[in-house]
Amino acid sequence: MKRIVLFIATNLAIMLVLGISANLLGVNRFLTANGLNLGMLLGFAALMGFGGAFISLWMSKPIAKWSTGARVIAQPSNATELWLMNTIASQAQKAGIAMPEVAVYDGEPNAFATGATKNASLVAVSTGLLQSMTHEEIEAVLAHEVAHIANGDMVTLTLIQGVVNTFVIFLARVVAYFVDQFFRRGEESSGPGIAYTVTAVICDLVFGLLASIIVAWFSRQREYRADRGSADILGTPRPMIAALRRLGGIETSSLPKNLAMAGIAGGGVLSLFSSHPSCEDRIAALQRAA
Repeated sequence: MKRIVLFIATNLAIMLVLGISANLLGVNRFLTANGLNLGMLLGFAALMGFGGAFISLWMSKPIAKWSTGARVIAQPSNATELWLMNTIASQAQKAGIAMPEVAVYDGEPNAFATGATKNASLVAVSTGLLQSMTHEEIEAVLAHEVAHIANGDMVTLTLIQGVVNTFVIFLARVVAYFVDQFFRRGEESSGPGIAYTVTAVICDLVFGLLASIIVAWFSRQREYRADRGSADILGTPRPMIAALRRLGGIETSSLPKNLAMAGIAGGGVLSLFSSHPSCEDRIAALQRAA
């Protein structure tokens, strides 16, 4: 329940900020008496598309902590926490990034990395993963998350999301305008009719669904790349292969929607919409690379 409330509240706050910004900049006035102002519409679409994506990125660390209940390790209180801190510090140095914040949260096996920049990131691991894996397997998972940070995957995914969001918003309103004009031909009123609103909503949903296939494809490619990054950091792919075999045989937790693509494990109902490749495909890719 906490995750749902936080997700809704966050998105409402983002939409409010973007709505106010669009009004102040005047880009929301793309429907004029002379027709559709494509330049203004593109500005509106870019503001809403990239604005939402980058605000979410900027808020990613605090939202991740709140939504999972992750506790940042400021001072290790036991041997496991000390080992986690030392392991990630060593891996971060090898990857050439600043030491991320390290956190632990209660839950079934999973881990994720997030943050707005390479040098202001967070790596969080669940208690379930710590309890169900060997140290070597956990090391591989941590190296996978550190590789995500070193690869700049959070920023790149945000850019991809911003581009597709922009095209969805732009194309949906162009289609809605022409559908509305078709149904209202011969009328003197210049304002948009109900057909515009209905068509824009439908197109947002349809185009958004198609765009999610593109984003999911990119997310799967970055998982393969982070697996290879884990192998590079550790000097061998064997620990990552062992970790993936373990993940394939246990039930992993579903992270909050805003973190679903950041986890070590995940997926979707259909492969086209899956944010992660199957563990079998990832193991095969590592074996081919080796």
